[in-house]
Amino acid sequence: MAEYTPSEHIQSILDNLPAEPGVYQMIDPNGAIIYVGKAKSLRNRVRSYFQPSNHDPKVLRIRHDTADIQFILTGDELKALITEAELIRVHKPRYNVLLKDDKRYPYIRVTTGDAFPTVEMTRRIDRSDGHRYFGPFTSAGGVRETLDVLRRAFPYLTCDREITGQDKRACLYYDIKLCGAPCIGAQTREEYWENINGLMRVLSGHAEEVLADLRAQMEAAAEALDFERAAILRDRVKVVAQIAQRQRLVADIDADQDVIAFAQQGSDAVVQMFLIRNGRLIGSEYFALTGSEDTAAEDIVASFLTQFYQEATDIPREVVLPAEVSEARIIEQWLRDRRGGKKVKLIVPRRGNKRELVQLAAQTAAEKLQILRAQWESDTVKQETALREIQEALSLPRPPNRIECFDISTTQGTAIVASRVVFAQGVPRKSEYRRFNIRTVAHEGSDDYQSMREALTRRFQRYTDAVANPLPVEPGKQDHDETWRLLPDLLIVDGGKGQLSVAVEVLAQFGLTERVPVCALAKQFEEIFVPGRAESILLPRRSEGLYLLQRVRDEAHRFAITSHRQRRNKAGLASQLEEVPGIGPQRRKALLKVFNRDIEAIRRASIEELTAVPGITRQIAENLKAALGE
Repeated sequence: MAEYTPSEHIQSILDNLPAEPGVYQMIDPNGAIIYVGKAKSLRNRVRSYFQPSNHDPKVLRIRHDTADIQFILTGDELKALITEAELIRVHKPRYNVLLKDDKRYPYIRVTTGDAFPTVEMTRRIDRSDGHRYFGPFTSAGGVRETLDVLRRAFPYLTCDREITGQDKRACLYYDIKLCGAPCIGAQTREEYWENINGLMRVLSGHAEEVLADLRAQMEAAAEALDFERAAILRDRVKVVAQIAQRQRLVADIDADQDVIAFAQQGSDAVVQMFLIRNGRLIGSEYFALTGSEDTAAEDIVASFLTQFYQEATDIPREVVLPAEVSEARIIEQWLRDRRGGKKVKLIVPRRGNKRELVQLAAQTAAEKLQILRAQWESDTVKQETALREIQEALSLPRPPNRIECFDISTTQGTAIVASRVVFAQGVPRKSEYRRFNIRTVAHEGSDDYQSMREALTRRFQRYTDAVANPLPVEPGKQDHDETWRLLPDLLIVDGGKGQLSVAVEVLAQFGLTERVPVCALAKQFEEIFVPGRAESILLPRRSEGLYLLQRVRDEAHRFAITSHRQRRNKAGLASQLEEVPGIGPQRRKALLKVFNRDIEAIRRASIEELTAVPGITRQIAENLKAALGE
């Protein structure tokens, strides 16, 4: 690997950076901010990106694209954290981990600054207006559903009337019991505020306390023979009891915490958050992130914390995390300031109930990530956009509706496996995934180029055979040759110029140079190499086209690793058996067949069960039991 040397301009900046707290901005040749970071010492932190010994993949991509560096002195680390969060929010740099949606998340606003507050959904927060905000929530539909339920228990105004109590008629909501009609004097200001306070207490996680209060009021009204009010309170008790059931007890009764975990796949990540107040789970929200590829867990967590709590209005006493963050002390100080000076603690549990909650949140995040990726696959608009962007960037004659991608997996030259995955119309077609056990280099040590050559040669030889000698297909039966007979609109090889050269040679060997467009995708900088062009092609980091290419490449890599692991495990199983005296290839094959390739089943089998296998004598069975152990 060639040693990295910064440009004169970058070097002059590095030589003169101050050793003080601040925020730095990496800027590309077009003047766009591509990364924002903070540092206790700008000099030490920024210079670390440009050390020749730093081979972190994300750092390599950042310094490769950086043409200029700007910095802001902040005086202390806390101000650096605040400034960094604001710059990320405004500029959305492509190498920072970002909340994926540009839209603002919905909140519930209670206009407590008014004499008769209204309750509404909003996407904007004004901290100076004197109102109360609850959220954020990820779903506007979920907010509306919550408000519909709460309004049945605590009727509130939705109109913009000036409330004097002198209006002659109330609106329809009074008739259907969704408003107490203070406009006509049917409800006093104190009674109205009693409803509003009850609603806010439920939103804050105190549904059980509100429920107890309502039951006490209901019983008091019944004893006073005020049966009309008792009936109203009875209906409210039913609604609040449903809400309290949702807010199930999951922690200690006084627990006030947000539990955070995440799942990551490629450049995508989903953060799952459980909101626990007074020991009860009052909310479960997820947030999609992007730009998380090659990012450490602690950096993903820290990025989410600063972006989420920059807007959040309800900050708990504890934030329970899946991993340590390096700047925990500064983040705790920042959160304390945002909580009005009340202490906030970041916790990474090692055992107990909190650890179980983190694990449950991580599992939920993983499931949600799979759902979101499946939704992307079904989003035909995004797929069409991605295919069009790839066609334009690579100058393809038509959209790459059929993409084939090849990858190699090996461990120290053993059990080398090549994978081929197929995407049709931007969606994986798993029925056409294939693996190739590499034979020509298995005894020579690892050779990725030769392995790729063998895999591609075998693939296109099958194309030639399928076209030259098509097999008859019975009506209603699957055409197994079709996967080989169909040529890809784009062939992708995982790697750089070397792998591309191999693919070009193989296509020329089969006379397919003009019929099969080919490219190589290099992971380090997500560079795309095409034949006949010296410079690489770089798609925009947030483009749908690059996202699809990454998914294809990542899927080929995943399938190759899975296939390699299976082959290695089989080889390990075979070697264990063949080391036993008296067991050769035939007896090994018989054992594997009878016990369904399960070494544990063979180990647990009795002497009698083993001798029932063709060719296994009692002496061999005893040798086998001694070798494998019981």
